[in-house]
Amino acid sequence: MSRLVMKFGGTSVANIERIRNVARHVKREVDAGHEVAVVVSAMAGKTNELVAWCTEASPMHDAREYDAVVASGEQVTSGLLAIVLQGMGIQARSWQGWQIPIKTSDAHASARIEDIDGGEIIKRFRERKEVAVIAGFQGINPETGRITTLGRGGSDTSAVAIAAAVKADRCDIYTDVDGVYTTDPRIVPKAKRLDKIAFEDMLELASQGAKVLQVRSVELGMVHNMPIFVRSSFDKPEDIDPHANQPPGTLICGEEEIMENHVVTGIAFSKDEAQISVRQIEDKPGVAASIFGPLADANINVDMIVQNVSEDGKTTDLTFTVPAADFTRAKDTITAAKAKIGYARLDTATDVAKISVIGSGMRSHAGVAAQAFSALARRNINIRAITTSEIKFSVLIDTAYTELAVRTLHTLYGLDQA
Repeated sequence: MSRLVMKFGGTSVANIERIRNVARHVKREVDAGHEVAVVVSAMAGKTNELVAWCTEASPMHDAREYDAVVASGEQVTSGLLAIVLQGMGIQARSWQGWQIPIKTSDAHASARIEDIDGGEIIKRFRERKEVAVIAGFQGINPETGRITTLGRGGSDTSAVAIAAAVKADRCDIYTDVDGVYTTDPRIVPKAKRLDKIAFEDMLELASQGAKVLQVRSVELGMVHNMPIFVRSSFDKPEDIDPHANQPPGTLICGEEEIMENHVVTGIAFSKDEAQISVRQIEDKPGVAASIFGPLADANINVDMIVQNVSEDGKTTDLTFTVPAADFTRAKDTITAAKAKIGYARLDTATDVAKISVIGSGMRSHAGVAAQAFSALARRNINIRAITTSEIKFSVLIDTAYTELAVRTLHTLYGLDQA
């Protein structure tokens, strides 16, 4: 017998019929003898509707009241699923984040989980064989007693954190895709589903643009060594053997559990990038701080950074990227600090994309990035900027070449046959 946490996203619970389908997935695992906790998102589109209502009520609304409103979507879903499960003869009870409690920081709309007491849920597993149906995305700040939310995609984070708290054997993330692919199959039809992927590789894929999992959920999985299994909620529940070693999907786990590491695991891309170049700054200590300090104060995340020094060594150019959503604020922030920075010109571009090549196998293989640069050059794709880490490198290119670059690199590293 295993203890499982099953998480279902918005498309999986979009209406009552789909909630019944979710209930059949849960019943399959209960009938197999497993102890089950279920974490649910709001119905598809419901959170967006609630956010829009808050904005319509007042563009400058109180973040505490915003959380009170948007957390209600998950409350509805958890109650409905509990009702359906009870109708199937399964002991089930819904839980809101504050009832468990899931204790968080007080950063409303983007709170971080600080502690979860899974004692009562575990007790009910043992004494009542009860399925806990938990509202994802939400918690409570113990100091104020106010409901908090974890930011978009926060139900994934809730699920992994709860899995760690109740000492689950695995956390299953049911979504509208059947696993993690080597890249987006809509861009590369030959993309292959990965049976297993290491936490580190998945963390890089998620942070570089892959939309399968929320980054913080992967971080939590890695910290607690909690296996995460990404699978489709649209597979017929009755067609899946709950005792199978691994049904269709992708297991995210420790690197030691993967028998063979490919040099490159996957290719991620993001078109939500903007480039800013600060030209002809005096090359002296403190210049970088004068640029990136104000951006940090404005909570603007800077990604790729490239510095070029002039031949005489007197001036330098600094080029960096920011999320497209923060582009205007970033440009205004740098412009406002012009007197302190002392630059001659500000160049910007929003028609850029970031392509990232990820793989733990890069640690022990030389020349992986050089192969990519040569392949892109043969396709006449110009590289604007490059960043590297131990298991990843990223290039910034013109958006128009995104699909060509992804296909080229996917083939280059043999992922078409992965």
